[in-house]
Order: sequence, then C-alpha cells, then structure tokens
Amino acid sequence: MKAVGVIGLGAMGAPMARNFHKHGLLHAVWNRSPQRAEAVATETGARIAKSPADLARDCDFIVTCVSRDQDVIDMATQLAQGIQPGAIVADTSTVSAATAREAARLLKDKGAHFLDCPVSGGTEGAIKGTLAMMVGGDAEIFEKSRPMLSAIAAKVVHIGPTGSGQACKAVNQLMIAGVYEAVAEAIAFGQSLGLDMQRVVEVLSTGAAANWVLTNRSANMLNMDFPLGFKVALHHKDLEICRAMARDADGAVLPVAERMLANYEELMRQGYDDEDVSAVFRLKRGEHT
Repeated sequence: MKAVGVIGLGAMGAPMARNFHKHGLLHAVWNRSPQRAEAVATETGARIAKSPADLARDCDFIVTCVSRDQDVIDMATQLAQGIQPGAIVADTSTVSAATAREAARLLKDKGAHFLDCPVSGGTEGAIKGTLAMMVGGDAEIFEKSRPMLSAIAAKVVHIGPTGSGQACKAVNQLMIAGVYEAVAEAIAFGQSLGLDMQRVVEVLSTGAAANWVLTNRSANMLNMDFPLGFKVALHHKDLEICRAMARDADGAVLPVAERMLANYEELMRQGYDDEDVSAVFRLKRGEHT
C-alpha cells in the first residue's frame, strides 16, 4: 500500500483524509490555511507538511482537493518541485479537462503520474466514503491506484485518458443542475396548489420521479433552510466550465446550464453564495407566490 498525502482539507478534503486514516493509509497533510491541517493532524496523527513539495518528498500517492483550475495548476507546479519518480497524484477537484491535461504534463516531466478523479456525492458522501469517482488517466496507473481510491469512494470507474474524468464530471454537473431546478420548481408548484408537501415527497420518492435531490434536499426546501452540502458559488463555477466546454464542442447547446447560471447569479447577487445549491428554491418559491 502507498503512503498517502492529502492537500486541501475543506468540506470534502478533510473527510477524505479521515477515511484514508481509517484505512491506515494517511501519512501527511497540507492546507493553505494551517488551522485546518492542524485539526486533521491532531485527530489522525498525520504529519503536517511544510509545503506541497515537502509533502511530495515522502508520499508516493497524493490526493489534491482544491476549488479552481488555477489552484490545480499551482499545486501541480509545487508538487513537481519535490515529487518522486513513479509517484501518483489523484486530483479530486472539479476543473476543466484542459487543466487536467496541463497538470498531467507538469508532473510527467518529473516522472510522476496524474489522474483526474472528480467525485460526486457531496459532503455526505465524502464523510461516509460513499462517493462516486470518475477517473481519467492511464489505465495501468488507475489499476495501481484503485485500492487507495476505494478508501474514499464506493464507486470508482475509469472513464478514459487524461481529462475524461473531468469531462464526465461536467456531464454530471449539468445533469444535477437540471434535477435541482426541476425539484425546486415542482415543490414550489405543489405548495401553490395547497398540497401537503411532506406527503407529496413521500409518495413521489417511491415512483418514477424519485431522485437523489428529492430524497436528500426536499427537506431543505420545505424548511427554507439551506445548510451547506455544495455551495451555490461552486456549482456556478462548474457550470461555467460546462459552458466553456460546450463552446469547444461543435453544436453543443446547454439551455439548462444557462438557466441555472442565471439562477445562481441572482442568488449570489442576494448574498447566498455559500448556501447549498438547493437554495435555488428561494427563486422558484418567489415565482409561485
């Protein structure tokens, strides 16, 4: 088994680090805000690296979990300063396929390997270790990495060459955008009809309309309380990635993405950047009152 290092200890990265620890794999951690690294290190006994390069010097399997494309490039650049030949970097961030390919190039120059491993399942999945992971990169390196990746994800699927994982994640983010919008609009519509929405959700959750958002986020909407699962601002960022990828794909039209981008921009204008994406219900409820 590998000595695992984790970089990025936010809402997703910290529980991933804890799950590596549960499997006896966690060796070192690093975070831009030292307090988060200290909290995980205190809990797990992992070493706090002085820098990404320092972490790379004694970890042969490195997981990064950051927010934006430039963050991934910055981490790959810093890791390259200390990384061992043959080491593997698995990036679980959601970024563009082009960024994944550039990160892979930076590390290949040092004899290291890169997998783009975006995940789906939210903070709940990260805590429980039940994430779905879509992986791009060399098939042989993927197989070597599977035991480590399985410590943080229940479903780990190799999609194709470098960038394929991120392309698959873009499809995922577009799909869930439509589901969130449909569930929020339908619940608001049901309320406008005077229905007992607890009973409506109960019956619809067992029929053809059943979906993860209805099961796990309808309570947020009915209670008008949107605790963080996945930030509005981050899903907005992801849909901008979808928009950019669509521009590069001949004939790709994404009206669902455009509607939800507009919804998120309105929520952010109102100051709801850091709420869960189920907060789109705020707008749909307004349309039905």
